[in-house]
This record gives sequence, C-alpha cells and structure tokens, in this order.
Amino acid sequence: MSQPYYLQGNAFSVRMNGVIGWLARHGVSLQGSAELSVRGRKSGQPQRIPVNPHTHKGAQYLVSARGHSQWVRNMRAAGGGELRVGRKVRTFTAVEIADDEQKALVVRTYLERWGWQVNQYFQGVTAKSTDAELLAACPDHPVFRVAVQD
Repeated sequence: MSQPYYLQGNAFSVRMNGVIGWLARHGVSLQGSAELSVRGRKSGQPQRIPVNPHTHKGAQYLVSARGHSQWVRNMRAAGGGELRVGRKVRTFTAVEIADDEQKALVVRTYLERWGWQVNQYFQGVTAKSTDAELLAACPDHPVFRVAVQD
C-alpha cells in the first residue's frame, strides 16, 4: 500500500506560512485567509496553520492543497477547531467529505479562487481540468465541510 499524498513545505513556504498566520492572528486576512487552530492528535496542544476557507453553495470548506498533512490528520482526530482573523474566532466542527462528484465540484471552485496560490500542489490539475481529472485528484486532497458553532 502506498503512502497518502503529502507535499511537505520547503523552508520558504514554511516561513511564509508563519508570516501569513501571524498576520491573520493580528487581524490581517490576505484575500480571505485565516489561521486554523486544531488540537494535535498526539500532543493535545493547539497546532496553528494558515488556511484558505472556501465557500461553495453556501457551505464552508477547508481543502488541503498539500494532501494528507499534519493538520488534516489532526482534524480527523479532533473533529473541529477554530478559525481566527484577529479577535474574531469561530469555533467549528468538521466532517471530511467523500471522494465523489460533490467533492470534485468543491475542489474545482477552490482552484478557481485559490489556484494562483496552490496549483503547484495539484500535480497538473487545475480549475480547467476535466471532471474525470478532478475526481482522480480528490483522494490526494482531503476536504472538510465546516460547521461554525454559535
């Protein structure tokens, strides 16, 4: 059995994530970015990373461009977390969605919005790819439907 797709960040992208996360923590969202905080599955400590929350047909999603990353594994264990931009903190629950046509539609609209930033992680798949190509890419890119708690 092969390992799940995961593209670890290089030194530059790790540094940029730190800057973007810091900005979100201090109230500056770059084109809709937020800081995700999710409880670590082993440490139990909050793990933080910047994300691009994506809205599709009125629902909000988190898409993992880099594959089965640490935040994805933590989200599967925790079942939710927090999204922060400055003092605005939204607590949420999350459900991973299946690799089907609905997920492919979410990924397509995510790539339409964020492709300029994340296309390099999708191994040639873009918003203009065929439905079959998008569906084939779905297992490599976990997607969670986010339900914000009141």
